[in-house]
Amino acid sequence: MGDFSNLIMWFCLLLPCVYLFRIISRKTSNLPPGPVGFPVVGSLFQLGDMPNESLARLSELYGPLMALRLGFRTTVVVSSPEMAREVLHTHDHAFAGRILMDVANNQFDYPKYSLVFNQNEAKWRELRRICISELFTPKRLDALRAVREQKVRALLQHIRTAFAARRPVDIGDRVFATVLNTVSNTLFSQDVVDLGSESAAGEFKSIVWGMLEAGAKPNLADFFPALRPFDPQGIRRQNDVLVKRLYAVFDEVIERRLESFGATEGRGSGGEGDDFLNVLLELDGKAESEVNRLAINAVLG
Repeated sequence: MGDFSNLIMWFCLLLPCVYLFRIISRKTSNLPPGPVGFPVVGSLFQLGDMPNESLARLSELYGPLMALRLGFRTTVVVSSPEMAREVLHTHDHAFAGRILMDVANNQFDYPKYSLVFNQNEAKWRELRRICISELFTPKRLDALRAVREQKVRALLQHIRTAFAARRPVDIGDRVFATVLNTVSNTLFSQDVVDLGSESAAGEFKSIVWGMLEAGAKPNLADFFPALRPFDPQGIRRQNDVLVKRLYAVFDEVIERRLESFGATEGRGSGGEGDDFLNVLLELDGKAESEVNRLAINAVLG
């Protein structure tokens, strides 16, 4: 007990020193203007429950480019179209780095292959090139127009059938299922949920919404990096379970596709055509390619 008390005492003595050091270094750094904030926590409490509104009010005081200290993280906030153009277009290479959120730092090496969290390096540039050339081209989007229209027609027919039978319809659940099926058909030519089931988007909805909630939840480990090994709120552990479930679904889809390749002695047979999964599998295993199974799961997810 005595050792623990001594540790707390030294920690309390150290915090003011760290705070003073950061204040001094801030004065000598080339940061834009911004609120000084409180010791240790910085401006975290100034964000409140509506961070977007709080940042808008602060930008009226400090301008369209301001610096905020959130815990032990120094953040630069851009809040005007002109300044956003400078950051995202004129000086995009200088700001191409990405902060790795603790929730994404999982055991699946997701950050190494994610277009969202990976740094501007060879692996990221190849995955970006593949997505631009194979997924987001006007030709590809036009080719998938029939898929989108078919999924919308299926949704409308489902609603008409339920209306005729006087059955209630959870519109949000069915729309979510339709969106998931549209995206999954774009990526690997397959529905992932049954529109007519009692809970159409049950499994996938729980996974996707769980991951969205984990990613959007304020995480102490992001503001105080020393807490990362402890995952104090359990957010990373919760997200790891969801990612494992999602990757299990993708692995099943990939294995079925590989089996179909073996049965037909060729890729792209069996009705899938040259969908995005086929493109990724063609690159998987090539010596000069950065694409592997982990990369495929990360891109699909």
